[in-house]
Amino acid sequence: MNIDFELNGKSVSAEVSPHQPLRDILRSQFDLTGVKVGCHSGRCGVCSVLLDGSAVKSCLLMAPKVNGRSIVTIEGLASNGELHPVQQAFKDNFALQCGYCTPGFIMATVDYLDSSPSNPPVRDEIKTAIKGNVCRCTGYEKIISAVSSAITSSDN
Repeated sequence: MNIDFELNGKSVSAEVSPHQPLRDILRSQFDLTGVKVGCHSGRCGVCSVLLDGSAVKSCLLMAPKVNGRSIVTIEGLASNGELHPVQQAFKDNFALQCGYCTPGFIMATVDYLDSSPSNPPVRDEIKTAIKGNVCRCTGYEKIISAVSSAITSSDN
């Protein structure tokens, strides 16, 4: 079946099977490898993308469900050669180590920022916002600092 959708601001079409995860077509048909392959069950968050502005696990979302909708991947956040403010906050706060989980955390943070978090940020809110993502390297402190920094900088 053929589907049409917006991908990182551009209209695209893809040939998909009814039970094919969105993650697979993003990686294979569009070469968007920032959408990582992790647990295959929605537990780790490395495959997160924005669907109509909300973070979703692309390993659980069947590709036909995105017909007529908007998808943004980590590759679609930067603009005019400038990192998205959340990407910059992760960089500035050293909130990545191996980097494998970073795209998922960034997508969850962008979704969280768009939901109008409190400023100053409340640590428990941040922990709730990123709870669907797993990092095995950083211990989360630098990630939480990056999210807090992104929230604070978005209000300036």
